[in-house]
Amino acid sequence: MVKMSVRGDLEMTANVEQQELKDRLNLIETMIAEGRRTTESWGWIFVLWGVAYYVAIAWSAWGNHASRAWNLTMAAAMVLTFGTLAWRASRGSGKSQPVTTLGRSLFSLWMAVGISFMVLLPCLGIGGMSSSKLVVAIIGTLLGTANAASSMILKWKLQFACALIWWTLTVISCLGTTRQSFIALLVANFFCQIVFGIYGMAAEARLSRREASHA
Repeated sequence: MVKMSVRGDLEMTANVEQQELKDRLNLIETMIAEGRRTTESWGWIFVLWGVAYYVAIAWSAWGNHASRAWNLTMAAAMVLTFGTLAWRASRGSGKSQPVTTLGRSLFSLWMAVGISFMVLLPCLGIGGMSSSKLVVAIIGTLLGTANAASSMILKWKLQFACALIWWTLTVISCLGTTRQSFIALLVANFFCQIVFGIYGMAAEARLSRREASHA
């Protein structure tokens, strides 16, 4: 009887542990799904900054003031980003900050990258080191790092592909000509900012329509 009781206790304990493991895995999967949705809800930010990069590129090429063009354009993009976040929050169509722990982590990651841009680019200009190839290499490195980290957290192959494109831009900028660096930047920005951002906006809209139809 004692042996049967011990065996039953062990089996019960094993079942409880197995169920706890399944619950933890389900929780992780749910958090990852919420994190992807959070990133998709920021699709407009990717598009906004993608357009800002094109504005800075055109301005620096037309006016021959690369440092001023990038600094002012990035500052304007930052103001527009926070202004739009505040406006969406006031209208109830968005939140000024993500509500999940994973969402806050991703938000903090991208905020750190944005602050790095705001600190580094002006210093390069003041120090007389703002060559076009160097600036492009920095952009590729920072955005590649941010996309790679996000994709690893969310287990999202599509975003990791964006990281690979940005890192390829870094390599081309360091080893190629100025023209090759410029063309690579245009291509990387189009796919990793504009296309990826539009994809996120479309996915968010599709999910919102689905939830509305079930409501």
